[in-house]
Amino acid sequence: MDLYVVLGVSHGASDAEIKRAYRRLARRFHPDINPGDRMAAARFRQILEAYETLIDPERRSRYDAGLTPDQPDGRPTSGFEGFDFSARGSDYSATFGDLFAEVLTDRATRRRPPERGADLHQTVALTFQEAFAGATRAVTVTRRESCRSCAGIGRTRVSPGPCLACQGSGAVRSVRGHMVFTRSCPTCGGSGQQRPRPCEPCGGLGQETRTETIQVRIPAGAKDGERVRVAGKGNAGLNGGPPGDLYITVQVASHPLFRRDGDDVHLVLPIAIHEAALGARIEVPTPDGTSARLRVPPGTQSGQRFRLRERGAASPRDGRRGDLIIEARLMLPKVLDERSKELLREFGRINGENVRES
Repeated sequence: MDLYVVLGVSHGASDAEIKRAYRRLARRFHPDINPGDRMAAARFRQILEAYETLIDPERRSRYDAGLTPDQPDGRPTSGFEGFDFSARGSDYSATFGDLFAEVLTDRATRRRPPERGADLHQTVALTFQEAFAGATRAVTVTRRESCRSCAGIGRTRVSPGPCLACQGSGAVRSVRGHMVFTRSCPTCGGSGQQRPRPCEPCGGLGQETRTETIQVRIPAGAKDGERVRVAGKGNAGLNGGPPGDLYITVQVASHPLFRRDGDDVHLVLPIAIHEAALGARIEVPTPDGTSARLRVPPGTQSGQRFRLRERGAASPRDGRRGDLIIEARLMLPKVLDERSKELLREFGRINGENVRES
C-alpha cells in the first residue's frame, strides 16, 4: 500500500499539502459521517495511518527508505488503534475537531530545539584622548540569565516514581464513538514517570532578569562608531542554547586640534612667514599628550604637509600605529608700525617676481 496514493499526493508533497489532503478525505470517510459503513471505516483507518506516517519527518524518512515507519525506541505514540462497536455508553460528545486535537497532541508538545540568546547593545561615550589611549568603562546591563533555583531547566526535581495517571505505561486510551485511540499521557508526557513541577521563581521559563555592572575595556585606537564585543554577556539561550553577546558602540568626541582619518591623525600647524622663508624647528603637539620637534625647511609653502611616522592612532586589529600628518598654514603678521611696512616694501622690491604667474 503506497501511503502517498492513499492520500492522493505526490512523493514530494509538503506538510501543508498532506494536511489538506487528510482533511478533505476525513470529511468524506469519517465513521461519524458514515455510520455503519465498515468500508468507509476501513478506508478512514488507511487514511489516518498514511497521515500519521507522512506528517512525521522521522517516520516519513524511514518509510521513504523502505523501512518500517514505527518509532525505533518503542515509545507510545498518538494514533488510531481500531474500532470498538461493542461499546455502549462511550463518550460520543467529542467533536470532530477534538478528535484531531488529541491525535496531534504529541507534535504540539515536543521540546523545542536549543536557541541562542539574543544579543544586547550599549553605547559608550569617550573623549578623543580616551579613544586614542584606550579606556575602561563600567556598563550596567539588564539581561536574561539562567534561573538560579532550577539551573535553567524550568522544572523542580522530584523523586523517581511511576506516573499515577497512566500507571507508568506512558500512554492513555480514549474512545470516540466506536473508534479507540491511544495517545501519550498528558500528565507525564509519555515518559511513564512523575513529571517535575514548573519552577516557581521563574514560572517554568528557566530564566530570570538580572542587572549586572560589567567592566568593559575599550582598546586603544577605537574609532567613532566602532563596536566592541563582550562574549557571553547577552541574554541566556533557550532550551540549553548558548548565550548571546554584548556589543558596545563607541562614540568619540571631536578634538579642537586633531582630526582622525583611518589610523592617521591630521594637524593644521600655523607657521610665521619668517619661519617658512628661513626654516625653523618647531615644537608641535601630538595626540598622546607629548610634543615632537618638526623641522620646517626654508621656502615652506602654505598647505605643504609633513609626516611624523607612527605618531598616529593604534590599529585595534594589529596594534600598528598610523602617522601624524602636519599641514603648514602660513600666518601673515599684523602690520602695526611704519618700520614693518617699509621692510615689507623692501622685501617686495628685492623679490619682485609675479607669484600669480605659473
